[in-house]
Amino acid sequence: MTSVPRTMAIILAALSVAAVAPAQSIASRVARVSNGTVRMSFKVKPGICGSGNSIWHVGGRGRTTWGDNWNNSRDVEYDIDCSTGPARLVLDRRGGEITDVRFYVGGQWRPARSDVIDLGMVPAREAADYLVSLAQSERGSMGEKAVFPATLADSADIWPALIKIARNPDVPRSTRNQSVFWLGQAAGDASTRGLTDIVADNGVDREVRESAVFALSQRPRDEGVPALIAVARTNKDPEIRKKALFWLGQSHDPRALDLFEELLTKK
Repeated sequence: MTSVPRTMAIILAALSVAAVAPAQSIASRVARVSNGTVRMSFKVKPGICGSGNSIWHVGGRGRTTWGDNWNNSRDVEYDIDCSTGPARLVLDRRGGEITDVRFYVGGQWRPARSDVIDLGMVPAREAADYLVSLAQSERGSMGEKAVFPATLADSADIWPALIKIARNPDVPRSTRNQSVFWLGQAAGDASTRGLTDIVADNGVDREVRESAVFALSQRPRDEGVPALIAVARTNKDPEIRKKALFWLGQSHDPRALDLFEELLTKK
């Protein structure tokens, strides 16, 4: 009779181990590789395709060339020009540090070398959280390179985190600028409000605030123009106001012309 509970205990213990393994964080799995390459795949947002280092929306809208050598795809091979999903992320590790980040959409993995660890398909939201954590913590270009892949992870709402990154003076300026740029490309009123907050915060580096002004200029006209007019009217930094007026001038919007007339004719 005692053998039955003992057997059940062994089975339960095995099930417990099996349940814990998939739950291990991406960060902990990557950290186990001191020297080598880690690659993983995750679901990408609908309507995104890629070929080599070019990534774009299906139909040709918004092509992005990602990486230092747009014509090189050393990790992934393609047989069509617009290959949809999944996202493919590659991390090189040397001495326990990330030394390179490469990103692709679609295609097929090239045969792996002996030092390549493939984590397989990981949940897209977990991948986005991991990439955001890299953007927050990595110095040099590694944090900057983590931002764009995070924006393409399916069903992941990373915009609040990117706003925090953009406003954090401890994060490298290049990463903050990259965060501001992709905030500017994101749809929705929440993004515009976040960009306006960054512009208005004099505690944020001026170059980052100028990037936020530019990002506002890239928003749909009914969102971006009123936000830029508000910046031009109320911001306390004359250089920021000047940037807002410059981009309003590029908009050719009647509301911008009304503001110019007001500023140039007031006594």
